[in-house]
Amino acid sequence: MLKLYVDGDAFPNLLKPILFRWIEKLSIETFVVSNKRIDIGKSKNISYLIVEAGADEADNKIAEMVEAGDLVITADIPLADRVISKNAHAIDHRGELYSVDNIKQYLAMRNLMEKIRESGETTRGPAPFSQKNAHEFANQLHKFLSRHC
Repeated sequence: MLKLYVDGDAFPNLLKPILFRWIEKLSIETFVVSNKRIDIGKSKNISYLIVEAGADEADNKIAEMVEAGDLVITADIPLADRVISKNAHAIDHRGELYSVDNIKQYLAMRNLMEKIRESGETTRGPAPFSQKNAHEFANQLHKFLSRHC
């Protein structure tokens, strides 16, 4: 049975009701992992795991727990890469489904942008999270769950 992991530290509020409805509708065992309290909703299907403060603590916990076939929701590309390497699935907050076919390209671009920033260049970050992004996430989540649940 598929388990769902949410990288909760940067999880957008607009997505919480969307995700909660699916968790309840399909009774998906869900783990929200973060270094502070994140509330998606009260449900017997949701466990909240709070990890030590630190940049990669939640990511490390998710990578440790996830198994083949599970789904992770994260905007963290290195975590998505770790998840994909365990034959699990990852969707980002904007609706991108990471896969074996595209994760290395996303990782390479992320690493390139990080090197540019480290060299002192000012780069523009991602556009603000929007209702359109929430809609794209909802569509991708629906497609994924329709195929896997």
